[in-house]
Order: sequence, then C-alpha cells, then structure tokens
Amino acid sequence: MGTMATDPQALLRLLQLASPALPVGAFSYSEGLETLIQRQVLQTPDQIYHWLEQELCYGAVRLEAAVMLRGYQALQVHQLERLDYWNAWLSALRETAELRQQSWQMGRALVRTLEALHPDIAPWVTAVAGPCHFAIAFAMAAVRWQIDAEDAMLGYLQSWASNLVNAAIRLVPLGQTVGQRLLLDLSPTLAQVAAAIPTLADDQLVVSGWGPSLASMTHETLYSRLFRS
Repeated sequence: MGTMATDPQALLRLLQLASPALPVGAFSYSEGLETLIQRQVLQTPDQIYHWLEQELCYGAVRLEAAVMLRGYQALQVHQLERLDYWNAWLSALRETAELRQQSWQMGRALVRTLEALHPDIAPWVTAVAGPCHFAIAFAMAAVRWQIDAEDAMLGYLQSWASNLVNAAIRLVPLGQTVGQRLLLDLSPTLAQVAAAIPTLADDQLVVSGWGPSLASMTHETLYSRLFRS
C-alpha cells in the first residue's frame, strides 16, 4: 500500500473546509443557474456540463480562486494590507448585487465560525475594512488550518462545482448519479484551472461572464424561486 503524499490532518481539514456541511449557506445560491434553467437555456446534463466548464475556464470563480490564493500568500507573510486590498478588489469585481451579497454573506458566516474556533485570527478579521468575501475567509481558514495553498485552491473550485451541480440536480431535475457523473467529468477541468491560476499575473485577472451576470440580474423577476441568486 502506498503512502499518503498529503498530511492526513491537513487533508481532513481540507475536506471539512470544502464540505457541503460547512455552515456558510452555499446550498441556497445558484449564481444565475436557476434563471437559465427556468428559461430553458439549460435543460440537459450536457448543457449543464458545458456551462460549468465555461464558468471554470472563463468566469468569475477562476478569479475568486486567484484572489483566495493571493489572500493566502498575504497572510503567510503578514501583509494584512494586501488582504484588505484584495477583499476590496473582489467587491469591485462583482457585477450584480445578488452575487456580491452572496459572497459577503458566505464570508461572514465562515468568519463567524473561524472566530469561534480560533479567536487568535482576530487581527486578520479586523484588517479587512469592508464585508469579508468568502474567498478571503476561505484563505484565512486554509492558512489557520495549515492546508497547502494548491490544495486549498483545488478545494475552493471543487466546492463551487459541487454546490452548483447540487443546484442543477434540484432544478432540472437531474438524478443523483447524473450529478456525480458531472463532477467526475469536470475533474480534468478543475485540475487544469487550478494549475493555471498560480501563473496569472494581476493584470491577467479578467473575466468573460456577461451571460451569468445577466441571469443573476434577472433572477429577481422569476415567478418562483428556490434559490437566493
């Protein structure tokens, strides 16, 4: 039997951080997916897969993971002003109020949990002047729990994909087995995107996500809604 390359305790903490059981309310958001499904833009597993793949390669989640990595690096060298800078940068990035509120609310929930578990992170929290985004709070957890930066980035992307696949399972609806197949099929893309993100310079942090942004903007006009975004 081979040996584990990752420290078992760090792996367990990563699984905890990326788990749907993390009390941040991720399950209540669809990031515009509900709009696209209700309007019959996305109806099949192949269409859901294509949408998720494009979002990973060109959408905002790739930049969120890049900012999470920058927050992680800032915490490692105690440059808390950089942590605040990237948090404010994320606020400017979000195109819609729903998406911004989602990131803030999930970040606030994770920060509350971390503060209860680890009061020593108080200087990190107070260094962030505005509402703390989820990506920044995720970086705090990863550093505090001594999770490797690359593993944390992959966990961030995987938790995003899992949440939206679960949303699609309920909305389309898809079967649970189809949902698991989608996650398996997305694995190579998740790994490729995670490998590419550390190579991005600051001036390469650009997004092409007008479709999901428009879906988010019109989400509030739906006749009925299961999700908050």
